[in-house]
Amino acid sequence: MQTVKTLDMLRTALAHLRGAGGGDGARIALVPTMGALHEGHLTLVRRARAEADHVVASIFVNPKQFGANEDFGAYPRQLAEDAAMLESEGVALLWAPDAAAMYPSGFATNVSVAGVSEGLCGAARPGHFDGVATVVLKLFNQVSPDIAFFGEKDYQQLAVIRAMARDLDLTRPHPQAIIGVPTVREPDGLAMSSRNRYLSPGERAAAAALPRAMRQAVADMESGTEVAGTLAGLESELLAAGFSSIDYAVLADAASLEPLASLGKQPTRLLVAARIGGTRLIDNMAVVPR
Repeated sequence: MQTVKTLDMLRTALAHLRGAGGGDGARIALVPTMGALHEGHLTLVRRARAEADHVVASIFVNPKQFGANEDFGAYPRQLAEDAAMLESEGVALLWAPDAAAMYPSGFATNVSVAGVSEGLCGAARPGHFDGVATVVLKLFNQVSPDIAFFGEKDYQQLAVIRAMARDLDLTRPHPQAIIGVPTVREPDGLAMSSRNRYLSPGERAAAAALPRAMRQAVADMESGTEVAGTLAGLESELLAAGFSSIDYAVLADAASLEPLASLGKQPTRLLVAARIGGTRLIDNMAVVPR
């Protein structure tokens, strides 16, 4: 695996993969990450390897998607360890720019996706999804992948990226080539996340209440239980389990993320964000009417 940190090196390496290194028209998959890799990220890499000739992974802790009081400085950075994991999974190229390479002096462009970015985590983290959309569009332009993979655990992020690709008529990757991969979970059901390492042992044990309460809420709504009461019960269960607050617990249209008062025929998701100790956990699950 080759690791590159400048755009010139990236372009040279990509030309090699597409041409002399992989034959004309070699199919490139992109797996964007912020590092601190875990099994969820490696699952994305494995899917990418199954569907492309070469996998390019990126590691960049994006300052533009962190708010003033968020954990940008504390976010784990372990490039050597992450690179070894990616190499063991067969990644061909690691793009690991620093902030100066990604946002050079004079950088003045912001990508904003209205609507789908405005509720849920967008309401709690102003500007977050502008930062996500801006950096992902740059990664798409830099790598020009045929296909890109994102985890469904960050479901609103995936919806924002798909809307951006659709609205801007992207072709590399085409919107239909932006693939969401199901959430990878710990044995007790907690969604894998780099931020889980912030939890104390007691908080980690209590955090298992989140997927447990969500699974019960999904089952209740699918069997016809009224939505508002189900969501209120979910919130009460989380607070009783040790969560300090609930940012949101919403049933939403799976594409637009517009909140729903009842379960209809369209694809729907239950989305929850809750805080335990100093850590904010998010999760989502599909809800399918019977």
